[in-house]
Amino acid sequence: MFAAAEQFAKLDTILSAPESSHAILQAIREAERCRETGEAKTILFGLTGTGYFDMVAYDKYNKGELEDHIPTDEELQVGFDTIPHIPGLQ
Repeated sequence: MFAAAEQFAKLDTILSAPESSHAILQAIREAERCRETGEAKTILFGLTGTGYFDMVAYDKYNKGELEDHIPTDEELQVGFDTIPHIPGLQ
């Protein structure tokens, strides 16, 4: 994901927010698939945010220090408990 964002930044001079990197990665994969199959296609993806606020994450990625954190059910529940209850919605 970060590698795709860095590739995009080198080509288009836009450093994306990490969450946009998922869309960039999928767009790159689709472009590669089109190149392999010879299919011509317009590929549209959403680019939101700026990576300049996430330089610490990019720095950790480049140093090999970025870790994936998979939240536990208990950690998720803490967040779910903060969602307000709206009567009539399930």
